[in-house]
Amino acid sequence: MPPIPPVVGWTAVAVAVVALSRAVMKEWRRVNALLAAQRSPAQGEVRPDVIPTLRRDPRTGIFRPD
Repeated sequence: MPPIPPVVGWTAVAVAVVALSRAVMKEWRRVNALLAAQRSPAQGEVRPDVIPTLRRDPRTGIFRPD
């Protein structure tokens, strides 16, 4: 049996790398979609109207919400 030409071997490796990278990207997107669906609202966007303004108490020096 004659040896395989290098161009055939390199082509096979390139096809395998492309197939593997597509499989990894598909799994990556699936996992990210699953994690995004399970994310709680507290970890999402911060609404500035919900965050209270803090003022320093001059007597104690502790910051307290208005």
